[in-house]
Formats: sequence, C-alpha cells, structure tokens
Amino acid sequence: MKADEITPLETLLTGDFRSIEPHMIALDKHLTLRTYIDGYSLSVLDTKIWTALRGNRAAVSSIKRGALVNLARWFQFIEENHPEIQDEVKAKEAAAKAKVAAASKAGASYALALQDAEQGVVTRFLPEPSGYLHIGHAKAALLSDYFAHQAYNGTLRLRLDDTNPSKEKQEYQDAIIEDLALMGIKPDKMSYTSDYFDYLYDMCIRMIKEGHAYADDTAQEKMRDERWNGIASQRRDRTVEENLRIFDEMKTGSPEGLQNCIRAKLSVDNPNKAMRDPVIYRCNVDTPHHRTGTKWKIYPTYDFACPVVDSHEGVTHALRSTEYTDRNPQYQWFLDTLKLRQVHMWDFARMNFIKTFLSKRKLAKLVDTGKVWGWDDPRMPTIRGVRRRGMTIPALRDFILKQGPSRNIVTMDWTNFWAGNKKAIDPIAPRHTAISQKDAVKVTVIGAEAPAEPYTADKPKHPKNKDVGIKKVAFANEFLLDQADAKSFKDGEEITLMAWGNAFVRSIPSGDVVPSLTCELNLQGDVKTTEKKVTWLASKGQKLIPAELWDFDYLITKDVLEENDNLEDFLNPVTESMEDAWCDEASAELKKDDIIQLERRGYYRVDKGLNDWKGGEEGPKGKRLVLFNIPTGKTGSK
Repeated sequence: MKADEITPLETLLTGDFRSIEPHMIALDKHLTLRTYIDGYSLSVLDTKIWTALRGNRAAVSSIKRGALVNLARWFQFIEENHPEIQDEVKAKEAAAKAKVAAASKAGASYALALQDAEQGVVTRFLPEPSGYLHIGHAKAALLSDYFAHQAYNGTLRLRLDDTNPSKEKQEYQDAIIEDLALMGIKPDKMSYTSDYFDYLYDMCIRMIKEGHAYADDTAQEKMRDERWNGIASQRRDRTVEENLRIFDEMKTGSPEGLQNCIRAKLSVDNPNKAMRDPVIYRCNVDTPHHRTGTKWKIYPTYDFACPVVDSHEGVTHALRSTEYTDRNPQYQWFLDTLKLRQVHMWDFARMNFIKTFLSKRKLAKLVDTGKVWGWDDPRMPTIRGVRRRGMTIPALRDFILKQGPSRNIVTMDWTNFWAGNKKAIDPIAPRHTAISQKDAVKVTVIGAEAPAEPYTADKPKHPKNKDVGIKKVAFANEFLLDQADAKSFKDGEEITLMAWGNAFVRSIPSGDVVPSLTCELNLQGDVKTTEKKVTWLASKGQKLIPAELWDFDYLITKDVLEENDNLEDFLNPVTESMEDAWCDEASAELKKDDIIQLERRGYYRVDKGLNDWKGGEEGPKGKRLVLFNIPTGKTGSK
C-alpha cells in the first residue's frame, strides 16, 4: 500500500465490521514483511491507525480472533512496546463512561449491553414522511443517535419510510431532515425505503414462490373479522402459479389486481394477532409517489419492508417503541423465513404526556380542519410546535435523554419538560417591560426629584449577567403602569418603581377603576422596606412598541385519550388568548426566535419582531411584536 492509500485508513476503520473488513485485509497484506506501517520506527500513521482500530470494538474482536496474522502481530507489538499512545484511547473511553454515568445520575440508565456490539453497532431512525416530527419521534431519533455515536463508535442511518404515497409529501420529508439537523442529530448515511422497491418486489416474488405468501381479494371488513376471529381466508391455499399471476396483475394495476393484496402466510389463529397473515403488499394507483412518480402501482407495507431493508442495509440494532412489541415476532419471522442477516431489537417506552396525543393522523386532522395554525402551531406537540412555544434544543435533548431507554410506560405532566427549559433560558434571557394597553393607568410624577425633561440611562438587560448587554431605559414625569397594580395601592403608600427607585402614592381616586394617579418620587427610600415592586413604562422620551402577548392552553380536556375516544368530543373550545400591550423602546430590536423575560409576566419567545413583517402582511394594526408565553413548569395547567 502507498502512503496516500494508508492515510485515509484512520477514518475508514471506524465503521461496522462489514465496511472495515476489506481495509483490514489490505493492511494485513501490507504488514507481511513489516514491523511498522511506515518506515522503521513508530510513525504518525502507526499511531493514528492503531488508535482507530483500538477504538473500534468490531476491529478489536476480529484482530483477537487471529485470522489476520500480520495485523494481529503488529497490533500486539505496538500495544506492548508503545504504551504512550494508549493515553488518547483511555481518555476517550473515560469520557464515554462519564457520559453514561452522567445520564444515569440524571435519572436514566444507559447500562445496556447491546448484543454483539463488539461486531459493530449500526442503528437507524425510520420516520414515515406523513407528518412533522413530534416529541415521540425525537426520543426515537435521539436514542438511536446516542447508541450509535456516544455509547458506541457506530453508525446512525436515517431512512425515510416512504411506502404509502397517499399520506406522504416532499414537504414532510424536508421538514424531518431539517428538524433532525436542528436537534444536532447528524446521520452518517441517509436512504429511502423507495430506494429498495425493486429489491422488495423480488423478495415478495420469492415469498410467493417458496409458499410463504398468497394473493387475497377478501373484502377489507371481512378480512379484518377473519383475522380477529382466527379464521383462515378462503384464498390461503391458492397455488403458487395463481398467486404469481395475480401479483403481476397487481403490478400493472389491472381491475383484478386492484381487488387483491399479498399476505404473508404466518398463522391463522396465533394469540398474537400481529402474526395472523399480515398484508405485505397492496395496490395504490390513485396517488403518484413523491419520489418514484407512477412507476409503481404496488407498494410494500411497513411490516414487510422494515425487517427486510434493515437487514439489507446492515442495521445491527433496531430501537423501536413498545407499541411495536407485538410485531417483534413478526419482524423475526421475516428474517428467518427469508434467511436474512439477523438484526437485534430493543424496545423503549414511548413518551406520553397528559392532555396530549401523538397520533400523526389525529394531528393532521387538526391541521387540515383549521383547529390549529399548522404543524408548527405552539399548541402542537411537534418539534416545531414546542420550539415555537419557546423550548430550546439543548433543553429538549437533555429532557429526552434523561428519560433513557427504559421500557416502563408512564404518562408525564408537562411540568418537568418546561422546568428544565426555564433553567436554560433564565440566565441569558434579556429583561424587558410590558404594560397592558387596555388597562394602562397614566401616572404623573411630582416632587423635587421628578425629571424636568425626559432622559434615558443605560441599564443592564439582565440583572445578574452583564454579558447579556445594555439597554436604554427612559425616565420622565409621566409613565404608565398596570391597572391591577394601581388598584392595589393605598393613598400615601410607599412603593418601588423597578429600575428607578421608591415613590409615594398621592391622590389616588376611589372606585373600581383607577383612571390616573400621582406619585411623588423618593429615590433615597429603601427598596427593601416596600411591599410592592411594580413595572412601569415612561410615556414620554421613548416610542412605546405595540405588542401582542399570546398564551396557550391544552388542545384537549382529557388527561389520556382512549383508543375509541372521539377526538372532537374532547377538544378544548378555547386554547389561546391574546392581550395587546406596550413594550419598552429597546424591544424594537428584538427579532424572531429571541427569548426574553417580561418583568413580572414571564418568559416569552419572539414569534415576530418589528422587522420580521413582510410588505402588507401587518394588517390594520401595523407592525408590532408578537410574543408567545413560555411555560416555566410552575403551573401544570398550561
């Protein structure tokens, strides 16, 4: 081997056994008459390649078996005579163990001994592009990513399971890829089930020829009843020739073909109903496939395509949520019957939250009927929905990884989900002020300390973090405060105007509504002695910024929807509220996706800044801030 052929080996030797085997064989041949890979002493290439092999369990296992004699001799020689290069390997192993320990300490146990991991770990994330990713998908993706890239030096595959053109769109496919990137998940390889339509077609032909599948034109309702009651289909004993002929009719989309599907011949009355002759191929001539167009009139089902393609692509460990547990024997049956390479399965509990459903069919119904603004609506449990509500990606990743790969199914409150996010945003969220427009009370400032003219002063955006920056705060002899605060005052009471100082309440009128009042500044007063600290906005010396403050509630009223529940019966009639407010002039600089804290109101994500409006989009209200309230975990009701 030449130097330019050896140099890339450091990277090429980090994959699974199937991908590294030819490179190890070439390296073994190169070492036939050599003590070192390059030259007559330990070189940089020796160090890098030994480290790469030492960090790959599949490689180490193969070397120890001794089939590659020269490679094994060289590997052992380096290990015994150059202990100094093992420091890097030990450091990486210690770091990996620390990550596992940290995750376990945080509430999740990752002490899983994946079967045959020493031969390489290849996981996969297998979403169907029939909707946007929700937080349940996020768990599957992050766990597959964790075991591929953190727990083991493996490979993560992303495969879009595009076998049902009636439900799938390019829009969903693009959104899935974007959301994974957003979560910091970088698949090593990407593919589509549709890449294997020819292979799956051949596998189905083989199933039929070997007597493991048959064509069935039983009406759908009757077929469902027969499967439920353990009754064999009248078509189960069709001849191989008849089944092949009908499958060909299905491929052409003929009238006879359209009446049939192909079913695997597993069992008629197995107690596990997933084993009762599942459908593996069906016709679809009405909707062109978003990648293959009208080339195919028949498409494999998930149950058939999943194990066949997993094995074909080299997946070693398929992580699936426990909703698929009943299908695991079916998955195994396809591998055994077709004599395919084995794939290990691991089930983990899906995430369930109160007053939330994660069915893509039901979520799509809300979008299609206009009950929500779209898949990224802040009330939706999609990745884009919770992000639009204000969930940060680091907090999302942290929360999900803390759940771990446990099989224990629990229904969680949203409290912990949002409480973790608050910890992430509180130290860095700039502070701003908002006063309700309809309830604003005009206050006149009197006394020797009252400003003769409006002025501005520099104030920190965050009282405990100077790195967040500085903002201009306006001071004047007139300001606005909220009606609720004004109604709580007593004549002569000393209050604290936040970020300014103390003042005495003067001339407060009686009545249910306070139209205006007067305050006398007492800036030498002790802020520690006052009971009430209130927010305010100078109405002179700055341009107040109009804003919409939005808050949201659960989409449904029931903690857990049962399978037979009618969604419409439990939809929450009112799930949003909006209040028009004035914000300080410094907020004019805010832009989409900024996260702030409105003093005494809570945390908000900026859905639109003043400069985020497109021409003519703002409507009669004009350009304004649109702010979405971010839950903090304190109130579990929203």
